[in-house]
Amino acid sequence: MTSRTAAAQEHLAWVDLLRIAACFLVVFSHCCDPFVARFDEDPESFFTGVCLGSLVRPCVPLFVMMTGVLLLPVRERMGAFYRKRLGRLLPPLVGWSLLLPLLFFAYLACIAPGTQNPAIAGDHSWAGTLVKLRTFLFNFNFDTTPLWYLYMLAGLYLAMPLLSDWLRHADRREMRLFLRVWGLTLLLPYAGMIAPVLGYAGNYGNPGLFGVCDWNQFGTFYYVSGFIGYLVLAHYLVRFPLVWSRRKLLWAGSGMFLAGYLVTMLGYLFMQRRYPGNYAYLEIVWYFAGINVFLMTFPIFVAISRIRIRPRPWIARIAALTFGIYLCHFVFVAAAYDLFDRPGLPPVVRIAAMSVTAFIVSGGLVWLLRRFAPTRPLVS
Repeated sequence: MTSRTAAAQEHLAWVDLLRIAACFLVVFSHCCDPFVARFDEDPESFFTGVCLGSLVRPCVPLFVMMTGVLLLPVRERMGAFYRKRLGRLLPPLVGWSLLLPLLFFAYLACIAPGTQNPAIAGDHSWAGTLVKLRTFLFNFNFDTTPLWYLYMLAGLYLAMPLLSDWLRHADRREMRLFLRVWGLTLLLPYAGMIAPVLGYAGNYGNPGLFGVCDWNQFGTFYYVSGFIGYLVLAHYLVRFPLVWSRRKLLWAGSGMFLAGYLVTMLGYLFMQRRYPGNYAYLEIVWYFAGINVFLMTFPIFVAISRIRIRPRPWIARIAALTFGIYLCHFVFVAAAYDLFDRPGLPPVVRIAAMSVTAFIVSGGLVWLLRRFAPTRPLVS
């Protein structure tokens, strides 16, 4: 085996670890939601949900960075890339957009009609379910909450061939300049919070900044913000790996993660006190494209990318299930909440048990679909 082949296998092995870790963190984050939704009704559950939910916010950015590692630079012609990548997204998007509302309807109508899950929202009557089935293409709904990622990922796929041509020719200095500009956009959510304090009342009532108004949602930083920066960052870190020692990675990475976590967790508690139960404000400190979540994501990605292990078939098999687990886990999170709704069981134990159960059950379903459905349109 050549050294290049060995390096490629090590690379795939750590990407598999990243895929599994990111997927479990997504499931874990959704298991925290019912406890966060208790707010002042149950302070212990709310506090536990916020502390643990804030801890796993890097979940989606890690997924995006994995995409950047695997697909950039794009080596196919634009048409072929679109057919392959968007073609893989469309069947699961359509399939689970139809299946998940039916599963929620069946669960809430037949299995747990009296559930007290505070995170379940929306109309789950048959009439409400029919509305979801005929309007799913416009956007996701509560039942299909995780599918927001597929809409976003489709947008990244559309931009990647264009981005790829620049990445092929960009040197380290140019890429770092782009990442610095993108880094400024990570502060925009907080600029939006500070502006009203300074007296900014918006443009005709619209609170947008830097050119955003009722007739224009594409402001100054629109085209260089959001998840596209995580794609470029992942490509940059693979192309120009950090030369930090283990000691520096440990201390600097731990410091970054701790600082990001404290801002995320304490910020959420502060926003709840200032704007009780108002998700429009509460979610600001949980934005995936916020500076605090970036500070948590960066050291996790770097640490996992430094892991050098030989490929393990069992790790690869679990990693192959993660996309399907992501797509279907949401309904099992709701069921796991009811399953572990036991008096005297601490919230932290319930969240951990829910996460493991939902992950395993979702993985089992995906394994069955992959085994008995050769084309695997819903989980591939």
